[in-house]
Amino acid sequence: MYLNNIEIQDPNRYIHIAESSLLPMLKGALYYTLPLTLITFCIGIILALLTALARISNIKPLQWLARFYVSIIRGTPLLVQLFIIFYGLPSINVTINPFPAAIIGFSLNIGAYASEIVRAAILSIPKGQWEAGYSINMNYSQILRRIILPQAVRVSIPPLSNTFISLVKDTSLASLILVTEMFRKAQEIAATTYEFLLLYTEAGLLYWIICFILSLIQQRLENHFEKYVTH
Repeated sequence: MYLNNIEIQDPNRYIHIAESSLLPMLKGALYYTLPLTLITFCIGIILALLTALARISNIKPLQWLARFYVSIIRGTPLLVQLFIIFYGLPSINVTINPFPAAIIGFSLNIGAYASEIVRAAILSIPKGQWEAGYSINMNYSQILRRIILPQAVRVSIPPLSNTFISLVKDTSLASLILVTEMFRKAQEIAATTYEFLLLYTEAGLLYWIICFILSLIQQRLENHFEKYVTH
């Protein structure tokens, strides 16, 4: 009697669900996960550079503002930041659609964390480089643009690449503010098929494949810049 009540799952059903869910999840990655990663990383790097320059400037208000920004972003969870932007701001009549809200949240987060990488890279350049620039009558912006930043870029490539790869995984949090990225698609399909383990495992494998490909690209970039420095 007990055995008759046990539902025996057909293995072909799992295969069918995995195959039919692959395309929607890939579309979620192509239309939302990857664009969200690229857009927020680019905006975040701009914020990081501006914040790093403010931190090392001699203008005290800029230093304080940059420190406050970095402190509050690094001191609060990313999920809380996303919820404040998407669910909190409507209480003061500021409503932002899911995808732009995700861009704002991730960009601010990346900007704060990457600013420390950029700042450390700039400070790692010997002061003699600045002095050499001033000795040939270059101003601050010229030295920064032509001498310091090109060297700082090479120093910051490995940690910034790691930040980019981590961002790919972090975009799964956008599913909680209704962005239909890859993990959100997995959640939607799992809610109708009740195969949560299968769908979440499949999503995890897709994230791993994407990050594995990005790690190979990162390695090639690091090798390229290493050869450039040695030559």
